[in-house]
Amino acid sequence: MRFIILLGDTILSAFRETGRICVFLSKSLFLGIQPPYFWKLLLSQMFRIGYLSLPVVALTAFFTGAVLALQIYYGGNQFNSESIIASIVALGITRELGPVLAGLMVAGRVSAAIAAELGTMRVTDQIDALVTLSTNPFKYLVMPRILAAVLVLPLLTIVADVIGILGGFAVGVENLGFNPSIYVQNTLDFLERDDITSGMIKSAVFGFLITSMGCYYGFNSSGGAQGVGRATTNAVVASSILILASNYILTSVFFS
Repeated sequence: MRFIILLGDTILSAFRETGRICVFLSKSLFLGIQPPYFWKLLLSQMFRIGYLSLPVVALTAFFTGAVLALQIYYGGNQFNSESIIASIVALGITRELGPVLAGLMVAGRVSAAIAAELGTMRVTDQIDALVTLSTNPFKYLVMPRILAAVLVLPLLTIVADVIGILGGFAVGVENLGFNPSIYVQNTLDFLERDDITSGMIKSAVFGFLITSMGCYYGFNSSGGAQGVGRATTNAVVASSILILASNYILTSVFFS
């Protein structure tokens, strides 16, 4: 009976948390489409989320493309199929690894920062002060961050795609001895527009999930410094899991 009670409590808690997140997001989106609009805050968040995330996304994409080329070469060498390295690297980066890795890197950096920032504002009553000053916290704090991530993540994904393919190109040409022109031609022959657009759509969804989790857990944190720490951890874990789960769903929709 204890197991059944524990299982029921867990299921009810999951549904309750899901309902709270849906109410939070619906309120944020409904209020966010109404004027006034905080354009300076939006541009500031685009700079913080997008531009400041470029180094970590670029490094991750480069080394991922490089190691992907090595692994495909060593695996394909057993079947005399080394010529497919360029095409598989391009498809793997643009369809999956580019948007997913960019989303995970931004989740670890941005979602934690948003949760910590809003959580600190919550426990120090700064959010209540905004309400007292007739400023809606959903419009002022939540919506600019969500919209900025939705706009910026596709651009970060394009950067990750280009640098990831360059990483595979560098390893293929310098270490594995491929002809540069043939490598580039194989990449262009197999790469299609749908491969790139599907990754950009995925990254826009990832940006929405990342900032939504950061804003939700930070906005609803309590309990002082420990509560802010829990909110930061929960935001990163939730956004990472949602990225992987939504990536599977979107891949099934795009390439079924």
